[in-house]
Amino acid sequence: MVQTSVIGCGNMGSALIKGLHRSGNHTVTACDLDPDALEAVADYVDTTTSDVADATDADVVIVAVKPDIVGAVLSDLDLSPEQTLVSIAAGVSTDYVEARTDANVVRIMPNLAAETGDMAAAVTGDDVPDEVLELLDDVGEYAEVDETQMDIATAVNGSGPAFVFYLIQAMKAAGIEGGLDADDAETLAAQTFKGAAETVLRSDEDLDDLIDAVCSPNGTTIEGMEVLWESDVQEEVAAAVTAAEERSAELAGEVTDE
Repeated sequence: MVQTSVIGCGNMGSALIKGLHRSGNHTVTACDLDPDALEAVADYVDTTTSDVADATDADVVIVAVKPDIVGAVLSDLDLSPEQTLVSIAAGVSTDYVEARTDANVVRIMPNLAAETGDMAAAVTGDDVPDEVLELLDDVGEYAEVDETQMDIATAVNGSGPAFVFYLIQAMKAAGIEGGLDADDAETLAAQTFKGAAETVLRSDEDLDDLIDAVCSPNGTTIEGMEVLWESDVQEEVAAAVTAAEERSAELAGEVTDE
């Protein structure tokens, strides 16, 4: 069992906690100043505390707080070089964290699907230990990237779920417009995204080939794809990702200027 502490039990921290609980491979301490946040995760952890010092004995210490308070939290953490500090704060560079701790630093950008074991995460660091990779594997899929790629990774997999929810909402609305019950339309749209994503992850074919496999000549799918191919959808999705990437870079500048 890997001893893991999660400092910050907001949306992302609690999602990680619940995902780690599902795996059964971790002894987890949850730390937060908000008693309601601790109460919400109490059933998924071994210990809850409002004292950061109580969270410093773990092998892996995850800092899951907002970027603007990372510095304050790090100043209260006394960690050794044998420990690993995992930062998930958007826009906070590895260099910034390393300058404020003796621990081995790993930076990740996960997403809320950690709760169900379906997380996508980008990870970077000079020395990413196996225990961190196994932790990430317990709650989803991960990709090791360079530090310089973390802003775009933040946009793709960190902000990406909201973009996907938006597209599911659009497909749901079209289903309702066509006469489907709202709950049925949501189930069909959401499960279609889930199934398509699983197909991509499990298949050796590229995305164009997968699209072709669904598009029978003169069939229904090709008619819909023609509309998409002739639209600006791809450019608009790319613009949304770029906007999120640029904001991640801005956050990095704001933290550095502190």
